[in-house]
Amino acid sequence: MAALMLGLLQLRLARASSGAGRRRGFCGGCGPRYAAPRNSAVRVRFAPSPTGFMHLGGLRTALYNYIFAKKYKGSFILRLEDTDQTRLVPGAAENIEDMLEWAGIPPDESPRRGGPVGPYQQSQRLELYAQATEALLQTGAAYYCFCTPQRLELLKKEALRNHQTPRYDNRCRFLSPEHVARKLAEGAKPTVRFRLREGAETFQDLVYGWNRHEVASVEGDPVILKSDGFPTYHLACVVDDHHMGISHVLRGTEWLVSTAKHLLLYRALGWEPPHFAHLPLLLNKDGSKLSKRQGDIFLEHFASAGFLPETLLDIITNYGSGFAGNQMGRTLPELIEQFDLTGISTHSALLDLEKLPEFNRLHLIRLLNDKAQRLQLVKKLQAMVEEVYRKQMENRDVLSEDYIERILLLGQGRISRLQDLVSPAYSYLWTRPAVAPAQLQTISREVEKIAKLVLGLLETPGISLTQEVLNQELKRLSEKTEGVEYVRMMKLLRLALSGQQRGPTVAEMMVSLGPKEVRERIQRVLLS
Repeated sequence: MAALMLGLLQLRLARASSGAGRRRGFCGGCGPRYAAPRNSAVRVRFAPSPTGFMHLGGLRTALYNYIFAKKYKGSFILRLEDTDQTRLVPGAAENIEDMLEWAGIPPDESPRRGGPVGPYQQSQRLELYAQATEALLQTGAAYYCFCTPQRLELLKKEALRNHQTPRYDNRCRFLSPEHVARKLAEGAKPTVRFRLREGAETFQDLVYGWNRHEVASVEGDPVILKSDGFPTYHLACVVDDHHMGISHVLRGTEWLVSTAKHLLLYRALGWEPPHFAHLPLLLNKDGSKLSKRQGDIFLEHFASAGFLPETLLDIITNYGSGFAGNQMGRTLPELIEQFDLTGISTHSALLDLEKLPEFNRLHLIRLLNDKAQRLQLVKKLQAMVEEVYRKQMENRDVLSEDYIERILLLGQGRISRLQDLVSPAYSYLWTRPAVAPAQLQTISREVEKIAKLVLGLLETPGISLTQEVLNQELKRLSEKTEGVEYVRMMKLLRLALSGQQRGPTVAEMMVSLGPKEVRERIQRVLLS
């Protein structure tokens, strides 16, 4: 069945993808360290730059790659594009892989896990880029550029002054071999530029359809190797995708125009390019761009705020495309099952983060209905309660698994996050409230009578204190109090049990706390 599915995919994509086994390359001496796996099928990569921590936009790109790989029994690779050493953020590389694992979409190959085509950090693959650059220089597809940063800045300013798009004027393209040799002999440290040629080929993007961008007519020759020996993105991604045997490149639509440039590099190096699928932008609900400057789009923010990883995967695909309908509550296996690359729309996905609590509530309910997952949630809530209420606890029985499990099951459908249960609104579950008699007397003068009636109810032989039974019995009790309306009695009991005037029903509070604790709190009312 897997072979049939892959065959159908290949037929739909129009060109068979055979991995690295049939790719042509100039670098025969790179050794087994860089050899791509033979006879591979689908191999995709997520290639972020560790210049910042993992955010929603990165998660979305990684998720689509992961889902595509798993749907077609392929491999999902994490490659860190860390060639811009000046912009690296300490801890970002570790954070990216940590967050992929937290989200439940771990890579099959990565800097941490290793793999057959490592290293998986571009800063450790400089030899490959140097070899590719040398091959391009030898064929005349690239040339040394000795232009200073000052000259390039002047070109930029002049273009802007004339209301033109800044571009390199290709000056060093026409230097004589003798001039180049003399400059190199003098110790100059040039960059290397790729010679853009007219005649960009048309390519079929698997999302945007047929595309052609004549980059040579609108851009200057791009730098592919900087003077410090580090490559630019254009060279590095082409070299790495080739040597890692990448079959499909799923990346953001901002790289669609650059694909023509990359295809020229593939042609110049004599390599077969992968399939390309550019994903439409993920935007805020108002159509503005998701910005890494917004601290609340980083995954660590969502994790610390108590949102489940499944929730984030669900919401970013729900507002995207490529899946069967916009249904909430989908799990990762369901997303993999429903995914269809040909169903991805070219329209930007507008993300409504105000719906996040609603998505999280659905996934929390699902986890609570699974015994093993529920036990994990119990342990997490135990730790939260211990941390928040340690000094205020009078009764450590509230940390028992049975008690916390009961609280979770009663609260499901109403709470959106575990953190909700340790908020001030639910503090009564973990600490006994201090309620002054005067507060209760303002509600009703029949405090003592109501308290004794409730204590009598708790002592009723054989009574099953479910919410349904308690609702009925409390209504009967209200009829035994003279001049005290049911609503007023409930308000008094709520205040006595929780110290609050709003919250769940009194019956639910009593079931949550249990008969022993309810008795303790009601007796406090009588003794105060």
